[in-house]
Amino acid sequence: MKAVQITETGGPEVLKYIDVPDPTPGPGQALIDIKAIGVNFTDVYSRKGMNPPALPSILGGEASGVVSQVGEGVTEVAVGDLVAYSGVPSSYAEKVVAPAARLVKMPASVNAEQGAAIMLQGMTAHYLCHSTYPIKQGDTAIVHAGAGGVGLILTQMVKFLGGTVISTVSTDEKAALSREAGADHVIKYTEQDFEEEVMKITDGAGVEAVFDSVGKTTFDKGIACLKDRGYMVLYGMSSGQVDPVPIPMLNRKSLFLTRPGLAAYIATREDLLQRAGDVLSWIQSGKLKLRIHGTFALKDVAEAHRQLEGRLTTGKLLLVP
Repeated sequence: MKAVQITETGGPEVLKYIDVPDPTPGPGQALIDIKAIGVNFTDVYSRKGMNPPALPSILGGEASGVVSQVGEGVTEVAVGDLVAYSGVPSSYAEKVVAPAARLVKMPASVNAEQGAAIMLQGMTAHYLCHSTYPIKQGDTAIVHAGAGGVGLILTQMVKFLGGTVISTVSTDEKAALSREAGADHVIKYTEQDFEEEVMKITDGAGVEAVFDSVGKTTFDKGIACLKDRGYMVLYGMSSGQVDPVPIPMLNRKSLFLTRPGLAAYIATREDLLQRAGDVLSWIQSGKLKLRIHGTFALKDVAEAHRQLEGRLTTGKLLLVP
C-alpha cells in the first residue's frame, strides 16, 4: 500500500510518499480501508520533532474508512462498517490496523469526509468547554485562532452552553467566519492588542477562561485577561512552546493553569462514545456546522502541511488516498 513516512524530522520536504507492506489485524483489531485522513497540528509537531516519533514513522492519527477485516474477539465493529477514529497512529496511509475499541461507527447521514474532519477537533472542543473548564451561562471566554478547525467548533459549543465568545483572528476573512460561527466579539490581533481590547469589552473585569492553541505569542497576555480564579486552558503551541511559568504568577488572582490533551478525556470507550456521540449527533442534526477548508491527495501531503503551518487555513484539511 501507499503511505507517507518520515525517516528524519524537519520541514515538509521530509514527508515521503512510499510503498509499505499492508498491515494485518490481530486479536481485538480491525483493518480499515481509509477514505479520508484528518491533518492536524500534532502531525506538524511530530514532523518537526517537537514530539518526536520513533523513526521511521508513518504520521497521522485521525481518519475514517470502511472495515475490511476484523481480528479475533472483535465485537465493536463489523466488516462493511464506516468508522472514524482519533488517536490511532500510522494513519497517513491507504490502510491502517486499529484497536476496535477506539473505533466509532458513523451515523447514517455522516459521510467519511465529515467523520475524518470532526473526530479530533470536535472531541477536543467538547472536552475543553464541557470538562476542562465547563462553560456556564453568562461566562465569557477567549477563543484564540477563532477561524481554525477547533476554534470554529469551540465557538459554537461555547454558545450552545450560554457563554460569550471573544475570538482572535488575523484577517478580515477569518473574522467573518468567526462571527458566522457565533463569536460575539472578534479581535484582529494583527491590528489590535487583544489584551487591551478584551479589557475594553469586559469593562476591565476580564474573562473566566482562555482557550489557547497558539502558545508562545499569546500566553502572557491571555493570563493578564483572566479574572480572579480564571482558567488558562493551553491546549496547543502553534507559535511555539510557552516559557516556563513561575508559580507565583498564578497566585495574585488565584488562577488555574492546565495543559490538557484529548487522550486523557477519551481514555475509556465509554468516554469516547459519549463525546463522539454528542459531536456526531450535532453534525447529523445540523446544529453543529463543520467547515472543511480543503482536500489534498495523500501524495500532496507536503502542501497540506505548508498551508496548515502557514496559518493559511480556515477549518479542516483532509488527505484522500
